[in-house]
Amino acid sequence: MRRLPVYMLLDTSGSMQGEPIEAVNAGMETLIAALRQDPYALETVYMTVITFDAEAKTIVPLTPLEDVVLPQITTPRSGPTHLGLALETLGVQVRADVKKGTDEAKGDWAPYLFVMTDGKPSDTQLYAEQCAAMRKLGFASIIGCAAGPKAREADLKALCDHIVRLDTMDSSAFGKLFKWVSEVIASGNKSLGTNDTKSLPPPPPEINVVL
Repeated sequence: MRRLPVYMLLDTSGSMQGEPIEAVNAGMETLIAALRQDPYALETVYMTVITFDAEAKTIVPLTPLEDVVLPQITTPRSGPTHLGLALETLGVQVRADVKKGTDEAKGDWAPYLFVMTDGKPSDTQLYAEQCAAMRKLGFASIIGCAAGPKAREADLKALCDHIVRLDTMDSSAFGKLFKWVSEVIASGNKSLGTNDTKSLPPPPPEINVVL
């Protein structure tokens, strides 16, 4: 079975402290549980989770969905949002992880990338460089979520094929966000091998599609 690599980049900067990061932890559990209900996703999805604040940390390397164990995601008391560094870290991993097809065997499906952030990138120059680099990695779709009032859709436009906005950052809203992400991944499984991987299922009312 060909793999579908899914990469999750999660903002853990200081502004995510408290209820927002608790909601992200609960939302990620919702995402994993929902995907495991889909037999095809269970066979094909491999997931990586990278968090970013002043550092970029791979807290889950590329792992089969059935074996993913999520550690507790935490935030520093304060600190910048180094999304550029996270993308640089991601690029190294994608180049190492994703198997390309050969004459003898088919490679992995084109990967999916989800980016959730509640603010603008602090490392703006590196971020701009990495946005261009991401376009060369062959993602099936790059989906950004601008979470909370300080997040700006404009900062994600250079990176993402689709952008959604989450205005409230409580557990209910994040739960619905990550449940919808599971539907995106599951629908991507069903469209593999077609030209329809860029389309998305409709989000719930709490999530506004910006791009």
